[in-house]
Amino acid sequence: MINCSIQKTTEITHFYALIRLFEEVFEMKDFVMPPADHLEKLLARDDFFVFVALLDGQVIGGLTSYTLRQYYSTSPLVYIYDLAVAIEYQRKGIGRMLIADIQNYCKGIGVEEVFVQADVADGYALDFYRSTGATAEDVVHFYYPLK
Repeated sequence: MINCSIQKTTEITHFYALIRLFEEVFEMKDFVMPPADHLEKLLARDDFFVFVALLDGQVIGGLTSYTLRQYYSTSPLVYIYDLAVAIEYQRKGIGRMLIADIQNYCKGIGVEEVFVQADVADGYALDFYRSTGATAEDVVHFYYPLK
């Protein structure tokens, strides 16, 4: 296990570094970073969370998540949108620490459930989420491309 710190952040430099990490780990071709003011506004929202894993001040992993306010309950849900760890630090417990930290944070603010989706073809992600105590559901994700 790597001795790094996990923290919820509103630091734009951490957010930039995490997005660049996502770009590398997810092999995002032709990615263009959104404007700084857009990212700063997103970070300032109370329904968007960024957690980063820091080692010697450098971002080596992290996750982004959104709060979904419910109408069936007064307790919100939190959706983990992206989670990644730098390739050289994978399988060293950092992803587990990120999941544990967001769960603890969300418990503290009264969240009912944290959820994440993974592609069926991504066996590593499926195994990872199961190993962290997540329960899988069989669902089909539909989307409507608008651009």
